[in-house]
Amino acid sequence: MSQHVLDIQQQIAALSHAQQDRLAFIDFSLQYFGHVARTELIQRFQTGLAASTRDFTTYKELAPDNLHLIHQTKRYHRGEHFNPLFKHNPEVILTSLSRGFGNGISSGVQPSEQCFDAVRLIHPDANIIASIMRAIHNRLAIKCRYVSVSSGESERAIVPHSIVNNGHRWHVRAYDRKSNTFRDFVCTRFTQVDVMSSAIRVHEASAYDEQWQGMVTLRLIPHPSLSSSLAIELDYAMEEGHLILHLRAAIAAYVLRQWQVDCSAEHNLVGQGCQLALANHDVLEKIENVGLTLGATLSR
Repeated sequence: MSQHVLDIQQQIAALSHAQQDRLAFIDFSLQYFGHVARTELIQRFQTGLAASTRDFTTYKELAPDNLHLIHQTKRYHRGEHFNPLFKHNPEVILTSLSRGFGNGISSGVQPSEQCFDAVRLIHPDANIIASIMRAIHNRLAIKCRYVSVSSGESERAIVPHSIVNNGHRWHVRAYDRKSNTFRDFVCTRFTQVDVMSSAIRVHEASAYDEQWQGMVTLRLIPHPSLSSSLAIELDYAMEEGHLILHLRAAIAAYVLRQWQVDCSAEHNLVGQGCQLALANHDVLEKIENVGLTLGATLSR
């Protein structure tokens, strides 16, 4: 670690905890959204105009290349040579963004000694997520290098509109200019992401993603092969032996796969760990990526 970086860290440590929080919010907004305004800082922390001005002055003294003010928009925009002052933990950031909450304070989660989470998602690089989030926030396309299982690494242009936790990993829902379709891209498979400056085309916006905009209803029941269904009904808080889920069509297959739902027409996946079955089999006709589910057979 260079002496310059150490000096900056010491200067930050000398600030009050409240001001560190505000500077972290500025840093986070620049990194993940590409811009931030004094009004946003005031609204977030209930501070006055003079205090927010001092915060931006302090931030600029610490990192002069990280932001520049565009007077027409009254916003500070991310500098071309931006280098974050704070380490934003990808796990906390993704969880915060998915819950509609992000204040830039992204230290790691302190694990409990009494409560354990057996499954941990592999979290993508913070810089990759930051670039994708800026593109989503500002309705821009990205030029990226992406590694697929079938064709290896290639360069492509996509228009992302959402980041999704599908239960196993984080993926990006985006319009793919190569195939001219909306598709899912696994976040950890991006090796390089550059935000493009040109405006997206009308048909590339999320409003035209039919699978994303379309909602489906899944009716789940305990698997008929089970001798007793009560335990499963309790596990999933079922009412009258059913669990009703209303989901985006683009996400439904992931949920069915994660919960190991038997989607065969006759519920004949016996002895394969399926504790749930899909009661309304016809809903699969509305799901594009139905091949991810267990036992689904359709004439499409």
